[in-house]
Amino acid sequence: MQKNYIYGRNTVIDALKNIKVYHVYLLNGFNDKYIFSLLNEKNINYSFVDISKLRTLSNNNNHQGIVAEVEKFNYCSIDDIISYSKTIINPVVLILDGINDPMNFGAIIRSADAFNVAGIIIKKHNQVGVTPVVSKASTGAINHARIAQVSNLSQALDKLHKSGFWSVASDGSAKTNYEELKYDFPCALVIGSEGNGISNLVLSRCDYVVKIKMFGHVNSLNASVATGILLSYIALKHQ
Repeated sequence: MQKNYIYGRNTVIDALKNIKVYHVYLLNGFNDKYIFSLLNEKNINYSFVDISKLRTLSNNNNHQGIVAEVEKFNYCSIDDIISYSKTIINPVVLILDGINDPMNFGAIIRSADAFNVAGIIIKKHNQVGVTPVVSKASTGAINHARIAQVSNLSQALDKLHKSGFWSVASDGSAKTNYEELKYDFPCALVIGSEGNGISNLVLSRCDYVVKIKMFGHVNSLNASVATGILLSYIALKHQ
């Protein structure tokens, strides 16, 4: 069984509650009583180590004194996401076109969990996958996420279209404001990369292209911020 390392208190706490944890490494002097209670309750082995060991395991200085060895994240299939979406009225599926910043990806996963997204579809190449940094940025939401990796996003969109989804792309060039749609349909929400946006091929396959109207001096938003705004609005429309 392949294993992975995650780090950070909130991330590890959620993992202890929801997924298989093999071992937990704690910084010498670590004294979080709640985490110790979870470790004892779940009968998880743990050991105290020095800070250099934690840095090596996490490959990061922001480990908050705790690293856990867990089962490697299992990607699902598009069919799994479509099947689950049928249990939700007007479900939302996120399609990410080339998100390469792990902090952005983790924040997007967190928003997806907050607003009951049925699943996330990403590219196998030219897109960050699930990494320890992504897990930390998601603050545990990764343990509840359905994420599919595909070779071709256009084909993924076609499959979603055949399953009754309408696609909505977020792009600054759009003439339609995102608040003009009712979102009274199964929605495949497409978000582009931080630098290049959505590829022309994927954009051409979308049913709607919308923009977030801005009033300041910058002409674009961070991908995770834009995703949060759109998902929040769609969830509000579904109430």
